[in-house]
Amino acid sequence: MKKLPLHVKIMIGLLAGVIWAFISSALGWNDFTTNWIDPFGQIFIRMLKYIAVPLVLFSIIGGISGLKDLSKLGRMGGKTLSFYLVTTIFAVGIGLILVNVIRPGDFIDEEQRIKNRLQYEEWVSATDGVEILDGKHYLDDPKYNGLDFRKEMTEAEKKLVEEKKATAEEKKDEGPLSFLVDMVPENIILSLSNDKLMLQVIFFAIFFGVCLALVPDEKGAGLKNFVDATNEVFLKMVDLIMKSAPFFVFALLAGVISKMADTPGEVLQIFKGLASYSVTLVIGLLFLIFVFYPLIVKGFVKSLTYKKFFQKISPAQFLAFSTSSSAATLPVTMECVEDNLGVSKNVSSFVLPIGATVNMDGTSLYQAVAVVFMAQMHMVDLSVTQQLTIVLTATLASIGSAAVPSAGIVMMVVVLQSVGLNPAWIAIIFPVDRPLDMLRTVVNVTGDATVATLVAKSEDELKED
Repeated sequence: MKKLPLHVKIMIGLLAGVIWAFISSALGWNDFTTNWIDPFGQIFIRMLKYIAVPLVLFSIIGGISGLKDLSKLGRMGGKTLSFYLVTTIFAVGIGLILVNVIRPGDFIDEEQRIKNRLQYEEWVSATDGVEILDGKHYLDDPKYNGLDFRKEMTEAEKKLVEEKKATAEEKKDEGPLSFLVDMVPENIILSLSNDKLMLQVIFFAIFFGVCLALVPDEKGAGLKNFVDATNEVFLKMVDLIMKSAPFFVFALLAGVISKMADTPGEVLQIFKGLASYSVTLVIGLLFLIFVFYPLIVKGFVKSLTYKKFFQKISPAQFLAFSTSSSAATLPVTMECVEDNLGVSKNVSSFVLPIGATVNMDGTSLYQAVAVVFMAQMHMVDLSVTQQLTIVLTATLASIGSAAVPSAGIVMMVVVLQSVGLNPAWIAIIFPVDRPLDMLRTVVNVTGDATVATLVAKSEDELKED
């Protein structure tokens, strides 16, 4: 087992968790699973949550402060960040369109979805400061009174639910730009201590990183080294946690499925929904790889045909698929972009390292699809404003996604919390995350190569065939 790659061990843990969930549901051992196995999965969630905020903070500051000589590279930096931002927003938009049209969460049996909704509302009632997003409360609906899994609420819980409904109504009366006001922190210390204020942390990190880049090297070098070293420590934490992930994933998946499904038939319903989710996500990722990026390149570089584009960057794409890491693929990506696409070294050495940090189109699309899918399977209707929050959070959080395998899982916690959903739901998509992560990395690397080509073309530093 020690010689097996980590992703193989994780997949074994996933499979073991699924098998145990079937056995537990069939033999009536769900209470044992919930009491003695699931807590280890909750520990895994907590470890991911306490890493999320500092990882985003120091990754963004380190990435932006690394832009040397902003007066000289300001124009190229502006183009680079603008292209990355546009492609990321487009990717999230494509994801939201697909998940709202296909609605993969609706493929699960309705009774199972109602049960999921009840569990969600119990979590809402037990979580201070989280709203019921659509103002509905199925426990009060007589339509579901006959269901044997219906649980009565205490008077205190009913009072709390009414308070949350009132808060939701107040939110509807806020102005259209209120989310922009909410992005700016009043007290960054309070924002750092509240995982529901991640957008404020991201705003602060971007502003801090820009200012650090503008400070003279002799004054800012020490702080820059501290930021880089701290970021490396948190990346090492992620690395160590992921080495223990096979066991934690087994416990988390077994616990989540056991709590969601009392019988093997209900377990099968969950995986029916996962299949529809996977198909939805793959459609979006393939659209970016084979339609969106080639069309953009062809529109700006007439000599670069559809076939040539893929021939020239395919080595980087294959390596990205096998490693699931933009950082590990970076040397090959630079070689392909410089030697095959004709991008100058000045542009590639500037654009591609930034892209490996801030350009996570595949990850952003995945987060949008996954969050809405999980809301659908719990019968939570996300409003247009909440989905715009997903666009904004997924776009900005992608800047802080480390270029290592499974870092998107950490960022998924951020996006779920931004719209008041249970971060423990990430376990639902674990069984199919690894193969989809491989495809997401291909999207990220292809996007890096595309933006490098566009910047080189605009700066007249592209050698065309």
